[in-house]
Amino acid sequence: MTAIQISNVEKRYKSLQALGGVSLAIEEGEFFGLLGPNGAGKTTLISIIAGLIKPDAGKVTIHGHDVTGDFREARRKLGVVPQELVFDPFFTVRETLRLQSGYFGLPNNDKWIDEVMGNLDLTNKADTNMRALSGGMKRRVLVAQALVHKPPVIVLDEPTAGVDVELRQTLWKFISRLNREGHTVVLTTHYLEEAQAMCKRVAMLKTGKVVALDTMSQLIRRISGSSLVLHLKQGALPDDLRHLVTHPEDAARGKYSLRINEYTEVERILARIRESGAVIDEMQLQQADLEDIFLQIMEGETV
Repeated sequence: MTAIQISNVEKRYKSLQALGGVSLAIEEGEFFGLLGPNGAGKTTLISIIAGLIKPDAGKVTIHGHDVTGDFREARRKLGVVPQELVFDPFFTVRETLRLQSGYFGLPNNDKWIDEVMGNLDLTNKADTNMRALSGGMKRRVLVAQALVHKPPVIVLDEPTAGVDVELRQTLWKFISRLNREGHTVVLTTHYLEEAQAMCKRVAMLKTGKVVALDTMSQLIRRISGSSLVLHLKQGALPDDLRHLVTHPEDAARGKYSLRINEYTEVERILARIRESGAVIDEMQLQQADLEDIFLQIMEGETV
């Protein structure tokens, strides 16, 4: 079954085309990544999925329920963890979660609330007022609110932005468990290593359009090459090799990451460096990763 069906969705804000005909099908039980730079349209798309704004054209369904025409049922199927910290300062953590349960017609939900709090290390904060919590704890409560009605589809919009390592590990352990139990998870994040570790399939947005859509393994296989990382203790990289550099900001420290398409290129590169008089202090060959893919696509290259 298709968990989220997005068909030719468009959204414009005056002169800005936020989404320009986005189409995606996210299958039930997937752990799906939605990636892109700031302004790519990710938050607009999530807001449409959540029914918070209406698209100018196109259609979105959650488990077959139209997010506009059948909002109530679509919303029951969905749990969204927003990027912003939004909370009511007048309630404790437990009261907040009970109130959220009530919105979904679940008045006797304490057993699941206790389980969610336990999995997010919130149990000892259950009777603490929301305004007394740290930013990281408030974000845990946002996650708990999204999960309180056991939604089959979970959308996480930058869930670990600005939080500590402990929360990241706690969150991913719980979300991974829910995914194994059959929940569909959609993740947006700027931490590309998280997306690479968690997501089986990703879509990349650029200026409101899908510019890449594939499994993580296929994207990494198709990317243009790996990287030869060199630390020079003497001299500099020859000018005729500088077009291969992928992280020019590292050059001031004598470190150069060179994109290579085939291993046979390594010998030619090393020979050229020796000819120039530069001396290599350290060298390693690295496989391409999601960051390489992301940079290539956002620079306008195809994969």
